[in-house]
Amino acid sequence: MVEWQMQKAKLMRSEATDAERVLWRHLRAHRLASAKFRRQQPIGRYIVDFVCFESRLVVEVDGGHHLESASDTERDAWLREQGYTVLRFWNNDVLQRTESVLEEVASKPLPLSPSPSPARGEGNATELRR
Repeated sequence: MVEWQMQKAKLMRSEATDAERVLWRHLRAHRLASAKFRRQQPIGRYIVDFVCFESRLVVEVDGGHHLESASDTERDAWLREQGYTVLRFWNNDVLQRTESVLEEVASKPLPLSPSPSPARGEGNATELRR
């Protein structure tokens, strides 16, 4: 990751749209399994709105400036080549249908919650005695 990407991502985080702020509030609260999302994250030469690296899931929130979809198509194709699933939502969908958007994100494979530690005596480790 190069310095200009880090600076641009930081600027984009500070200038988030209302829809991005709403979605981030839900994703950050770990409402979707134990998925850990990052926002405005550089991946290759792109900066994505949200990404869960563990499940290789990218979530993009689009406004009117995304009507020029040729660059989005190229970007999505590159991300898919890298093994990412890309979901795109319009700003108004995030704001007006938040629960439906979250359900669609949750319908994608997300990392499993970590298993609890085994009860004493149930693990594979050998006991050390002094």
